[in-house]
Amino acid sequence: MACRSAVVVVHPWAMAQSPHLAAAVAVDRAGHELRRGRPVLLTLGSGAAQQRALVLAAETLTEAALAALPAGAAALALTAARASVLHVGPTGHDTILLPLAELPAPAAGHAALIRDLADAGRDLAAPLRGPFSRIKAPPPETARLAVKLAKTAFLLPAALHVPLEAAAPVDAGILAVTGEAVAAYDLAAAETLVPVSQARLPVADAEHARLYAFRPGDGRQEHFALVIGEPDPQQPVLVRLHSECFTGDLLGSLRCDCGEQLRGAVRTISEAGGGVLLYLAQEGRGIGLVNKLRAYQLQDQGFDTIEANQRLGFDADERWFLPAAKMLQRLGFLQVRLLTNNPEKVKGLAACGITVAERVPHKFPPNAHNEAYLAAKRKKSGHYL
Repeated sequence: MACRSAVVVVHPWAMAQSPHLAAAVAVDRAGHELRRGRPVLLTLGSGAAQQRALVLAAETLTEAALAALPAGAAALALTAARASVLHVGPTGHDTILLPLAELPAPAAGHAALIRDLADAGRDLAAPLRGPFSRIKAPPPETARLAVKLAKTAFLLPAALHVPLEAAAPVDAGILAVTGEAVAAYDLAAAETLVPVSQARLPVADAEHARLYAFRPGDGRQEHFALVIGEPDPQQPVLVRLHSECFTGDLLGSLRCDCGEQLRGAVRTISEAGGGVLLYLAQEGRGIGLVNKLRAYQLQDQGFDTIEANQRLGFDADERWFLPAAKMLQRLGFLQVRLLTNNPEKVKGLAACGITVAERVPHKFPPNAHNEAYLAAKRKKSGHYL
């Protein structure tokens, strides 16, 4: 069967009734509010058990926004990884709250302090901060979801969390989002992916190729599929999952091997007679380009790539592989030979319903700038390098 005829084309308007669409759109809108430095009303549950909180991203917090908040038990919500860097003791929970009332009051103001506490790039400039008090009780679920909401906006994973009483009034201009939508966002964004455009695209090393653009229902950044040749969907198809890397793919950065992996994958797939390269909008292992640059600053201070992400408060790898699985399914490919050195890609794609018939090695010689980076991936992430 020809590749083109195997594509399942779903018009974007057909997703209008999707139960996932409203959640994806609501979270995307809330994320943009946080990026603007505006508060968001986060609600979870209903009735007497409902939790309500105002949320602001720590990264974009201003003194004016802080002053406009209602009086209450405001706290800085951090991931346990980031809190550990600040020498805040563990509580047994993945989100840790630092009460705002117990933070020191620097001359520059609380907003500046909160921004600095969220940003690991500021640690060397103020190495003796603290000690900090923490709330040892389990944090409300809205606090954990506030941090997740900041992540979805590609901001640092830290948020100001202000719990509200059930009857507390809220400015009508503040956007509301449900915790249920935030919790379901990753699934919603993947489930609403649809192909919106395609074109024949001859590229270096693969003149017979077509490029398909897939857009999530919330209108965020597209993912792309480069289908090389006419792979048979009845057979395991050679596939490469490539997370976008602006610095490596476009600028030729020597700090990683991404550019080599991208161009090498195109050559390998073409020489094999055909296959699929998925170009996924997952910059910096899912943390975004700005945060990746922050991680690079930390690497220049002596931390490896895994440590840098964790000091920022992220997991070592924030990606997941349902978007890739959905794209392959919509292209008609359910069995793959996966071109990768990452065992987590094999496990992740298989867990999302794609049969991985074989792992095909895909590595390149290191250079003086990425030797330590590749060594950390091998030793700490189990990459076959």
